[in-house]
Amino acid sequence: MSPDAAAASGHGHGHHGHGHGHPASRVQSAGVEYGYPHGHIGHLTPDEEEAFKNFKIFLVEKGLYKPGPPPSHDDATLLRFLRARRWSVQDGYKQFKDTEDWRAANELSVLYDTIDVDAYEESRRLYPQWTGRRDKRGIPVYVFEIRGLDSKTIHNYERSTNETYSKAHTDGTTPPKLLRLFALYENLTRFVQPLCTELTDRDNARVPITLSTNIVDVSGVSLRQFWNLKGHMQAASQLATAHYPETLDRIFIIGAPMFFSTVWGWIKRWFDPITVSKIFILSHHEVKPVLTSFIDPANIPTQYGGELDFKWGDMPNLDPVIRGAVAWENGFDEFPKGPVYWRPIDGGARLECVAVGSVEQKERLVRVATIPVAFADEKVNGHAVHRMAEDEAAPAPAAAEQAAEQAAEEAPDGANGKLVEAKADIPEGPEPTGAEAPVVVDGVKEAEVPASSTGEKEEEKAEEKGKDVLVTETQGVQNLSITDEKKVETDTATNGQAVVA
Repeated sequence: MSPDAAAASGHGHGHHGHGHGHPASRVQSAGVEYGYPHGHIGHLTPDEEEAFKNFKIFLVEKGLYKPGPPPSHDDATLLRFLRARRWSVQDGYKQFKDTEDWRAANELSVLYDTIDVDAYEESRRLYPQWTGRRDKRGIPVYVFEIRGLDSKTIHNYERSTNETYSKAHTDGTTPPKLLRLFALYENLTRFVQPLCTELTDRDNARVPITLSTNIVDVSGVSLRQFWNLKGHMQAASQLATAHYPETLDRIFIIGAPMFFSTVWGWIKRWFDPITVSKIFILSHHEVKPVLTSFIDPANIPTQYGGELDFKWGDMPNLDPVIRGAVAWENGFDEFPKGPVYWRPIDGGARLECVAVGSVEQKERLVRVATIPVAFADEKVNGHAVHRMAEDEAAPAPAAAEQAAEQAAEEAPDGANGKLVEAKADIPEGPEPTGAEAPVVVDGVKEAEVPASSTGEKEEEKAEEKGKDVLVTETQGVQNLSITDEKKVETDTATNGQAVVA
């Protein structure tokens, strides 16, 4: 992605510049025009409200949704599938059904409840990790360091996944290594997002948090290492996009090497255009100013110019607001390792966090903490489409985004963020929500690709012909998402619990 939200998307009000040498033009951000909170609870247009109502009716008719009480799925979860399919009831239904079938075939809820805690922790160290902090909108911030994923680590991990203890049965179509990965996605949707939803020190405090912000550090990663990770990342990314739609917001790529355009040639086809449009490539001098325009310095790890004591592999360093909101129980003063999730108690007035998983093949179920449900009287499923106050319904771009845009406008020629807008290849079938994808690759000479990838390199060159491109002149590369996260739940012990009274 580009360094600031105002220059991120290929779908906006700026005029189009084509090819090399044309003046850079500003591009309206998808994050401003189409992103959170638009399309979320309380911020639906009349047409979106109608589509959502029809979507729920259709799911009831198909036996995939029970309105309750309690409902089988919360409104925020259902909306993710409808947004992902551009408000098409039929297309949203197909993706939702495919996900429900996949979840049932692999017993995702049982997997999360019974997975070995040590195996879970081994997996956590190979994928994006929650810092315990949030961005300025209240969305959780994750960090992912790719250099730790060498071929030896991946090999050992894949070997160990075949012996992971869990009571879940599988249909055998999803590899064990990916099922462990999806246990981590369950953590984001059943633990992190519900917790962030109940914190009201944010704009749009009534809008459930269903997104994540990601800092992806690719520094120190060789082309060979990227190549060796290609199959691993592709399978994980494609399954996540299919079954955990609309759970990813901004991704900031840090430390991109000069050959990154080659890597992008492999990766760009794995994601929908909207995911692609949310990815920002930051040069070294842009990391601190850009991140601080979206995330308070206290919530940015020190290695990226912030003040947070958080290193890769650490457990979450909880912010003071979280610590002030939760009531610890049973001797806990931190969230424990392994799977945890929130579920409603006291008639929906509070949530309890329970630690699950297995230790030496003995399942655990212990209360860790409780938290009051914010706006509990309003969190009744079926009322998601009620509009907020008019001044909330169509907010102007956030001050941070305006500041970032102004900074980019003032940047000297050649600075990252001077963009040429372009059209992207849209996959066949319905687009997932609203913006064109930036494609990449001008301004940087492509590195040599390993011999075994020659055919794919030629395929990528052919694929790029005839396309307009979005160019960051200093980097020459754009866009990588290692994480489109999350999920939808099959039963009441899922994502929806945080918002169901």
